[in-house]
Amino acid sequence: MALTKAKKEETVEKLHQEMETAAGAIVATFAKLTVAQDFELRKTVRSAGGKYHVVKNTLVERAAKGTRLEAALQNLAGVTSVAFTGGDSVALAKALQKYAKENPEFTVKSGILDSKVLSAKEVSALATLPSREEMMSKLLFLINAPAQRLVTIMGAVGRDLAVVVNQAVKDKKFHVPAETGI
Repeated sequence: MALTKAKKEETVEKLHQEMETAAGAIVATFAKLTVAQDFELRKTVRSAGGKYHVVKNTLVERAAKGTRLEAALQNLAGVTSVAFTGGDSVALAKALQKYAKENPEFTVKSGILDSKVLSAKEVSALATLPSREEMMSKLLFLINAPAQRLVTIMGAVGRDLAVVVNQAVKDKKFHVPAETGI
């Protein structure tokens, strides 16, 4: 069923608005996906905080003009789908790479992250990065570690002094003069 010119313009405008707010995108191709597999793919993208569209290459190219995704969405060929995210691009890359491993009909063509075009290999490498939350927790641990060590060392001085004094008392190392009356 052919799209009317008005419907195409509406689609281009909608995609353009989504692309302007997108921090990253992953361009993929699929062949022979069943309806159930497509539904699962869309659910996977949504759970990663993204949006997924299957559109004609010419419409995507027109919609990308003037956005930071323009470079990755030029000269597309074959069946193309695009997943956008305004949030964590690593989460989207992980979700799509996991889906691609489970469904060989789906393959990643390229991606874009902050106006930089990524190859399929680079998207795969992006998917192996730790998530934003993991990196933040590691950073907080590294910031907190020196303070914890300082507190441990400062506490160790008093504890070690108490152990030495206690051992000296047990071994009767302290001499108390008789005239003090103690």
